[in-house]
Amino acid sequence: MKKIIIAIDGYSSSGKSTMAKALAKAVGYVYVDSGAMYRAVTLYALDHGMIAPDGTPDAEALVAALPGIEIRFEVNPGTGLSETLLNGVNVEREIRSLRVSDHVSPVSAIPEVRERLTAMQRELGHDRGIVMDGRDIGTTVFPDAEMKVFVDASPQVRARRRFKELQEKGMPADYDAVLKNIRERDHIDRTRAVSPLRKADDAVVLVNDHISIPEQMAWLIDLYHQITSRLQ
Repeated sequence: MKKIIIAIDGYSSSGKSTMAKALAKAVGYVYVDSGAMYRAVTLYALDHGMIAPDGTPDAEALVAALPGIEIRFEVNPGTGLSETLLNGVNVEREIRSLRVSDHVSPVSAIPEVRERLTAMQRELGHDRGIVMDGRDIGTTVFPDAEMKVFVDASPQVRARRRFKELQEKGMPADYDAVLKNIRERDHIDRTRAVSPLRKADDAVVLVNDHISIPEQMAWLIDLYHQITSRLQ
């Protein structure tokens, strides 16, 4: 069967990463978390004093540091899930913190950051057979992806999901702060000058406020089979 590229875009905490991981496992594809790459760069900037107290990133310093930032993924043998390594150090837990979430959108809006990570993402998809989720996968990174899904849910539903996730990981969490962060990220993602968050013209929309994960997966698998059967 011909391998394809599956692009899953959508808003922060819409569940796109969860579905992308599960879909990749179900169809035997490689999963790439593009958001984790931007979070890793943001963590690097925070740890190296490149973000001002008001949240403004030092774009010049960060761009100069990009050649020395290595991001790769490694499967955790205990969980079977892919985890993020930043310059050889596992940072999977750190990049999911609210500290990073509060600053990732401004860092992601820096054109040179997007250019470098987009090149890295395209290289990962060279042989196809991947599922990649993010904000601009179907519009910028892989505009020729055979399967494109745009995931949406209300800010309140997404905030509850994120709040629960942080609690389950034993990380500090405040629902109002999480909701505020999500709304701010939505605004930045939609209005940034380079690769703003938007639905690709040929993407299929999945609004998942009120559907279960099994229902969501059944929908995705059905769409995958519809598309791949047409390509044989």
